[in-house]
Amino acid sequence: MTALLLILIPLIGGLAAFFLKEEKQAKSWSLIVSLAALAVMVYTLLSGNPANKVYSAEWLLQLGSSFSLLMDGMSAVLCLLTVIAYPIIFITTWSSKYTSSNSFYGLMLLTMAGLLGVFLAADGLLFYFFWELALIPVYFLCSKWGGEKRIAVTFKFFIYTFVGSLLMLVGFIWLYFQTPDASFSMQSLYAVKLSTAQQAWLFWLFFIAFAIKMPVFPFHTWQPDTYEQSPTAVTMVLSALMVKMGLFAVVRWLIPLFPAGSFEFSNIVIGLSVAGMIYASILAMQQDDLKRLIAYSSIAHIGLMSASLFTLNESALQGAMIQFFSHGVNVLGMWVVVELIERQFGTRKISELGGLAQKAQGLSILLVIVALANVALPLTNAFVGEFLMFNGLFKFNVWFAAIGGLSIILSAVYTLRMIQKVFYGNTNELTAKAVDISWFEKAGLIVIVAFIFVLGVFPKPVFALVNDTVTTILGIFK
Repeated sequence: MTALLLILIPLIGGLAAFFLKEEKQAKSWSLIVSLAALAVMVYTLLSGNPANKVYSAEWLLQLGSSFSLLMDGMSAVLCLLTVIAYPIIFITTWSSKYTSSNSFYGLMLLTMAGLLGVFLAADGLLFYFFWELALIPVYFLCSKWGGEKRIAVTFKFFIYTFVGSLLMLVGFIWLYFQTPDASFSMQSLYAVKLSTAQQAWLFWLFFIAFAIKMPVFPFHTWQPDTYEQSPTAVTMVLSALMVKMGLFAVVRWLIPLFPAGSFEFSNIVIGLSVAGMIYASILAMQQDDLKRLIAYSSIAHIGLMSASLFTLNESALQGAMIQFFSHGVNVLGMWVVVELIERQFGTRKISELGGLAQKAQGLSILLVIVALANVALPLTNAFVGEFLMFNGLFKFNVWFAAIGGLSIILSAVYTLRMIQKVFYGNTNELTAKAVDISWFEKAGLIVIVAFIFVLGVFPKPVFALVNDTVTTILGIFK
């Protein structure tokens, strides 16, 4: 029942937000709704092992689809990330002003409901429904509250995601007709016996849909522009949470449905992922806009997670699933800092900033910690996942690991360069009057830093949650 509550709270809360008239009411209501979802998730975790909590009800019986939800360890990790991220997003962007704020916050909460539904759905058609529910509000959020180029960028985003969704829907419908009981249920779809040739073409239908969402090279071109033009609160959702939809879908649907296809095309997918890691890292080094730098950095990190999933070995799978959570926390922290800088100075240009450490010591310390976690410094949360992923990639293919490992050096280069140019050196006319962030704003970053260090030193709880999922995936290939 808690799985259903997790979806209903932001769904009903989001619909209710549209009827609120004052901006302060919409902000307060959205924060309360997100905290209520967090409370439900914490209760679920504290009440025992959340794995394998299920809910099922009649839905579209004529189509063989039920409203079936499953919370296993992997979905619990991603649901926890979602319900932690949303309160932090609302708190750290509290000072931001939006026209028609009730619509903005209503759409944000509907996106939250869609995300949680994607991570919990145990029915193919229901999964597709929530996949679209998460995407459609984001389209309106970007197109109405985005930057100057928002219309062209949003149209590109829509085309990419629409084509991907259509491919996935075609695949689900074809599989539906192969099930003996004409059902979209996860177990019925898993049980379909497919030839190697059938798995091959179906694999690409689903992979392209998921690769667009992650995104993986060369399906990534919508991402930097969309991140740059979207309101920072929306960018936080896209970067910390929505990219995990594609990664999650690979583990939940792609590999179990098409094991032979996943094995056959693993070298191609890993090759594309590793190429994307290097390509995105090189582009990140050339960026002067903080948003675009973080966008390309995120592509590189996602590439490593994608490659690790297709190695199909225990170390890489564990590392990737831990990194689902760690990357979400770290990139959220990076976006919070960008939001605070842009709000105070009206710019995201690295070349126009400098010397902030002299004026905003609190912001500088917190940013350095988050940035170093983003490059997987030992004792931070990202180190655990990246070490395991590279270990698994090395076992799969030494050359893939060696080439992908160059991204570690490149990420250190562009991250340290960003820290040096933005926070150190001399102040300029713009930054000379800088003031430190408020304690209210520091609170959100302190929560993120706490997760960075706690999971960096003690990652066992996440290991325990994802262990069953890793065992299940590996069991398919025995």
